[in-house]
Amino acid sequence: MSRISCKDYRSGSLEEKGSLRIVKETLFRLLLVAAAITSVFIVMGIFVSLLLGSWKSINEFGLNFIWSSTWNPAAKTFGALPFVIGTVSTSFLALLISIPFSFASAIYLSLYLKNGWFSGLLKFSVELLAGIPSIIYGFWGLFVLVPIVRSFEIKLGFIPYGVGILTASVILAVMIIPFASSMAAEVIKLVPQDLKEAGFAMGATRFEVIKNIVIPYAQGGIFSGILLAFGRAFGETMAVTMVIGNSNAIPKNIFSPSNSMASVIANEFTEARGDLYLSSLIEIGLLLFAISFIVNAIGNRIMKKMDVKK
Repeated sequence: MSRISCKDYRSGSLEEKGSLRIVKETLFRLLLVAAAITSVFIVMGIFVSLLLGSWKSINEFGLNFIWSSTWNPAAKTFGALPFVIGTVSTSFLALLISIPFSFASAIYLSLYLKNGWFSGLLKFSVELLAGIPSIIYGFWGLFVLVPIVRSFEIKLGFIPYGVGILTASVILAVMIIPFASSMAAEVIKLVPQDLKEAGFAMGATRFEVIKNIVIPYAQGGIFSGILLAFGRAFGETMAVTMVIGNSNAIPKNIFSPSNSMASVIANEFTEARGDLYLSSLIEIGLLLFAISFIVNAIGNRIMKKMDVKK
């Protein structure tokens, strides 16, 4: 019988362990690739299903569907322009309202008040806003915000609807504050301490350090948080449906009742009678999908330019 030396046994054991590690690494890499490909197929599947479902409306109206302002199911005439305007106006106005609060809370919690019970309470309160169901925001808007906006409209001489673009924008602004704030706070914390200390050593104030060092360094992450918040506002349904007024006409001002693409689908999808009516609602969903894709693509392009400049 041949004897196996201790050295041969150890080398064989090491070879087995090495091959096992290679197999595990290969399986893990294949799993990641499969997950990435699955995500792509899911997005493509959503797009194809929306395209097929809206094909009858596309053939019937063409590009006129986007520019037409008439939505009349009885006459089988459908146009999505009022809903596009309502969605874009509420989302951008909500973003403008929320950015100062999100940015201020992120800077305060990450640079001024890092530790302590009060800091923990503020962080918990901001994060809690993201966990509140949208239907609760809708009820709060109906019973609290609508009367306030109505009294404000009376003082300014507008028709006191109470509901409308401004009310929906304020609700959305409150809802998206945690997304932009949390992302910005985490990115600001990643700014190297050496850079901030170098600024202080040169005699800069805290405001100058934030303005000239922290914000330029973290601008890509801050913009990512803003983009995430915008996407959250763009597709919100229930809270907006309850306070936007659900009017199919083009709004005249920010106090006017309106409708968003998501809210009109939620309101009318179960009542849609006829293939053309249903197909038109699905085309609105396709349009919402396309606009969201375009906005995200533009945002990613801007972030890449920010990284190059940095």
